[in-house]
Amino acid sequence: MRISGLLVLFLLPQAHANPILILGDSLSAGYGMEQEKSWVYLLQQQTPDITIINGSVSGETSAGGLRRLPALLESTQAKLVFIELGGNDGLRGFAPKQLKNNLTKMIQLAKASGAKVLLSEVMVPPNYGPRYAKQFTQVYEELASEHGITLVPFFMTQIAIHPELMQADGIHPNEQAQPQIADFLHPWLINTQTDSQ
Repeated sequence: MRISGLLVLFLLPQAHANPILILGDSLSAGYGMEQEKSWVYLLQQQTPDITIINGSVSGETSAGGLRRLPALLESTQAKLVFIELGGNDGLRGFAPKQLKNNLTKMIQLAKASGAKVLLSEVMVPPNYGPRYAKQFTQVYEELASEHGITLVPFFMTQIAIHPELMQADGIHPNEQAQPQIADFLHPWLINTQTDSQ
């Protein structure tokens, strides 16, 4: 996953308060397509009365997300933070303990700012064996339990099993998958945001 280094903000003039911050990697950054095709943009179009800010960066790790989060929280004043990070940690074989430490700090920072937190489950290919994959997945389950936050099922689970919805690299969802991802995440993000008002 290459690093784009771009922070794309989807802000509509009529958007109301209580913005949602999406903090993810290439799966949320619209890798390999025009931004107008990405699930974040599509979700914004579905809900013009809510501001959705996409702070996702292709190639991002949990450490990178942690470094960027304080500035994002300050600049966006987000009331809901959706964290979708860890995939690149897993692909690089980073220690699950370090992943948990980074995600813990992100959750604490977001909560301290007054935002609610949704944590996306992330799964990795069995490149490093089943034991690593299990430890990796358990990180998200433990964090949701320990911090009392909602764990959102990994949105790629029902996408990756359909080759026609994947890019040629077999890792990233293609344009055809984006509406399905937006529809899947809509109730999690929008209902939680509405409940927080």
